[in-house]
Amino acid sequence: MVKKKNRMNGSYKPTEKEDFMNPKQLEYFKNLLNEWKTDLLAGSSTTINNLKEESSNKPDNADRASIESERSLELRTRDRERKLLSKINKALKKIDEGTYGYCEDTNKPISIKRLIARPIATLSLEAQESHEKSERIYKEKEY
Repeated sequence: MVKKKNRMNGSYKPTEKEDFMNPKQLEYFKNLLNEWKTDLLAGSSTTINNLKEESSNKPDNADRASIESERSLELRTRDRERKLLSKINKALKKIDEGTYGYCEDTNKPISIKRLIARPIATLSLEAQESHEKSERIYKEKEY
């Protein structure tokens, strides 16, 4: 996960002792998600500019191969970030709808610690572990 810079004013950090998803917590997570989104969009703009500027018209085959390899890696990274942006937008929509922070499987609150570590989490830790366990079992049955 890309580390997010905390540019928020003040040093507020949500805790488990507060009412779950109170207005202050919602504002905290909304700001965190928007900052992350801004950083990702800035990175994609940089990639677009780099791809426009770089020329793959190099006479040396090794140079051309190196440039193509770097472009491929950067484009794969941006594709992962594009998917991440979709998850960020989904989380922001959930904040607006009042469903942010609740597990999609159990409808129980996701721990604040988990949301701070992974603001786009849609499952509680227990539900995520159960989901991953069932995926492993399903994959083992395929072989």
